[in-house]
Amino acid sequence: EIYRGENITVRCEIHGGDTEWDYEWETNSIRKPPNQNEYRIISASSSNSGNYRCKGRMKSSQHETTEWSDSVTLTVSDMSNRPVVTLYPNWSEIYRGETITVRCEIHGGDTEWDYEWETNSTIKPPNQTEYRIRSASSSNSGNYRCKGRMKSSQYNTTEWSDSVTLTVSDNKPRPVLTVSPSWLSPGASVTLNCQVEHPSAGWSFYWYKATHTAGYVCRAGRGDPEYHTDHNIYTLPIPALPNPTVTLQPPWTQIYSGETVTVRCEIQGGEGAQWTYEWRPAKLNTPPTSSEYRITVTESDSGGYSCRCRRDYFFSEWSDTITLTVSSDRTAVPVGGSVTLTCSVNPSSSSSSSGWKYYWYRDWKSYEALTNGQISVSEGGVYSCRGGRGEPVYYTEDSESVRIGEFKCNFLQSTTSDGNLTCCPSCVFIVLF
Repeated sequence: EIYRGENITVRCEIHGGDTEWDYEWETNSIRKPPNQNEYRIISASSSNSGNYRCKGRMKSSQHETTEWSDSVTLTVSDMSNRPVVTLYPNWSEIYRGETITVRCEIHGGDTEWDYEWETNSTIKPPNQTEYRIRSASSSNSGNYRCKGRMKSSQYNTTEWSDSVTLTVSDNKPRPVLTVSPSWLSPGASVTLNCQVEHPSAGWSFYWYKATHTAGYVCRAGRGDPEYHTDHNIYTLPIPALPNPTVTLQPPWTQIYSGETVTVRCEIQGGEGAQWTYEWRPAKLNTPPTSSEYRITVTESDSGGYSCRCRRDYFFSEWSDTITLTVSSDRTAVPVGGSVTLTCSVNPSSSSSSSGWKYYWYRDWKSYEALTNGQISVSEGGVYSCRGGRGEPVYYTEDSESVRIGEFKCNFLQSTTSDGNLTCCPSCVFIVLF
């Protein structure tokens, strides 16, 4: 196969004797060779493709001829064998110290070539198919082009290739570290991004965590052997940890001995973060890192409670103190006795109280709906009420709650004249909740 633009010779040879010959050619190519023993094609094209054969006619006797030779097929490809210069790796900018290969490639055929380079760089490549630059510098910058010369025919050469520009920067790249979002909140996730110029040009990125700080380090590398950029460090700004708040559930600061309450440490905006907690007072007999404590209280649990939160090495301020008062006193209903509770709406205005019904609740469950604002209760519990009137019913807000307790005798009892049991005056009373 011959490539467009190459030079080729088609020759007719008759071996033996001293006979002088005239030559005749037969071909199906567009261009027919002249009646000579060889046909030199300068800058071949597809019109020269075809089958060629020849025969000889004696000059001394024109009627004496040889047989036709066997045919030889000449194929001229429209693809040029013009060389192509490539850079490997093919990066638009090379940095000082990187390794790069400049390669001259001639495609097609089995021809063996010698190579010639032309460049305006300070250092000229050797006459080989490729030039490996092991530690590039600005002296290697320049335009490179090449051509091939057939080893079997030194006068037969390709055209010059197009030029390829190699740019070597003496500046060592430094990665740029950015963070998103730029404003940080406690417990939030952030994304760190490490980039160099031309980020798609073969870079791999290496991350490091600075010990015991909020610093993150990255650098980039590429190539074989791998070339590394300088390091860059980014220190995350640590936002102030929010102050926690202590809450009670149920939200009563006045409770009675034997009741159960949950003391909870809450952090606004810190959802999802891994917090640990500290409590004051330290008398709480529970793990110190829990966010809440469930306590069945006694009078010794009275006092102020506050907390603080911790993440890694950073602590919040202590919360405001909430005071819990535990009392052993409560309204008590003796065995067989009752207490009257009264519910009213704006008692100072008799006209505004007309038409109201009163809805009673015991332990936050619906108890009774009465037109009378008074009820008599003999069971312990938490009582509250609200008013309602009209159709549909319009309701007031709930009243404050009242706690009613019971007591009974501790073993010692006496019998009244009617046969009922009653506590003796010297008995010790136990309040049941």
